[in-house]
Amino acid sequence: MILVIKGEGLKIEDVVNVARNGKKVELHLDAIERIKICRAMLERKIDAGEIMYGVNTGIGEFSETVLDDSQVKDFQKYLIYNHAAGMGDAMPLDWVRGAMLGRINVHAHGNSGCRPEITQTYVEMLNKDVVPYVCKKGSVGASGDLAPMSQIALLLMGEGKAFYKGKLMTGKEALDKAGIAIPGLKARDGLAAINGSNVLTAMSALFLYDVNNWLKQAEIAASMSLEALKANMQPYHTKLHEVRGFSGAIRSAKAIRKCVTGGDLEQLKVKCKVQDAYSMRSTPQVIGAAHDALEYARSQVEIELNGVGDNPIFFPEEDIQLSGANFQGTPVAVPMEMVGTCVTMVSVMSERRMNRLNNPALSVGLPPFLTKGAGMFSGLMLSQYTADMQIVEQKILSAPATIQSIPAAADQEDFVSMGMNTAQKNFQILDNAYGILGIEFMAAAQALDFRDYSFGKGVTKAHKVIRRHVDFLDIDRPLFGNHNAMKNLVESCEILEEVEKTVGSIG
Repeated sequence: MILVIKGEGLKIEDVVNVARNGKKVELHLDAIERIKICRAMLERKIDAGEIMYGVNTGIGEFSETVLDDSQVKDFQKYLIYNHAAGMGDAMPLDWVRGAMLGRINVHAHGNSGCRPEITQTYVEMLNKDVVPYVCKKGSVGASGDLAPMSQIALLLMGEGKAFYKGKLMTGKEALDKAGIAIPGLKARDGLAAINGSNVLTAMSALFLYDVNNWLKQAEIAASMSLEALKANMQPYHTKLHEVRGFSGAIRSAKAIRKCVTGGDLEQLKVKCKVQDAYSMRSTPQVIGAAHDALEYARSQVEIELNGVGDNPIFFPEEDIQLSGANFQGTPVAVPMEMVGTCVTMVSVMSERRMNRLNNPALSVGLPPFLTKGAGMFSGLMLSQYTADMQIVEQKILSAPATIQSIPAAADQEDFVSMGMNTAQKNFQILDNAYGILGIEFMAAAQALDFRDYSFGKGVTKAHKVIRRHVDFLDIDRPLFGNHNAMKNLVESCEILEEVEKTVGSIG
């Protein structure tokens, strides 16, 4: 089924389906009409000699420079040339495709003033698998993601580089092979193509989707550790969380209960302590806080996905244009800082449970470092080192980028969001989180093999999936292969999918 773009109703899942799964898109007829009406208004104003920022003036520090008629068209070309100033390796293609989708949805409002051919070219590029080559670094997240969006816009002139069906070639070659006409740039077209935080927003949408799946797996891993540590299950009763009222904690407690249901621990057949350590009994509150942060961030990202991030913005019904700062990435960057921090926080708690599994003073009868031959063998001792190193890196990356503004453009752009830094470091935080959680999964599976009671249906299924990829550690062996296998397993969501087939949705 084709995704019809209307300027509204775009969800994070839509970004995932288009950016990663190749879902086709088309503009709603009403959106095309709005774009045409706005363009007609712009052209009337140009003909009347009205001064409009970025149309017949320079930009940034040069916004007071008025261009003559002969300069207006070429200005758009040089604008894109000048701003295509990124650096580094190519962005993942899903980031670029997501940004293009977001830009199409901005244009669909009919407030950007570009020609319909500009927007339709992006639609064709998505549908025919032409993905611009875009450098990872260069955006400061205000005036839009100008550098990366300009590398996308180079293709509107048949320039730049692009991947066509996964193969890198010149932009013109890619467009020719796909049978896409080159629209060129006329007045306003270039700025309308780049002046929004669409890369930041697309990255954030994809990140939130991935983090939600990671958090659900964090609850599964916690359930395995709790069973292995003979946890008191009272702290995971939903009534306890309902009386406090945080929806994330209620959700998390329900997820954990689902995973342990049917096991001896949940059925009170195993003796447990009156109260466990915070890293055990606070799990629903901590993961729940992350769920709540995700919900807020999702609401902000979806507002941006469906809003008009541009400058200037045209209002055909009132026949006016207003210049402001709707390109500013801060409304997205701020909640995304919070989500990145939450991923680190949940990772820290994961490591603390793994520590309890390893430590014979805390593990309620498990062998030291989860090995039968302690002394001769070191078991999972070094697995904790690997997790700890990654957590320190996460903590460094959790320092906020949004307070790191550096003035640019001769102080015309004297406060920027640095939201691209936020988005980039969030993916690095999550990459470490996959590895950290994989180590808890591996340790919990090892610990469960030392226990002689029955486990919950969800925990049993998770253990079975892990054993398809990593064998029980009977005697010491090099663990780097197991660590990487577990990281890949968490990233693949195979454990989550199998557990949810067994116990139903856990969130």
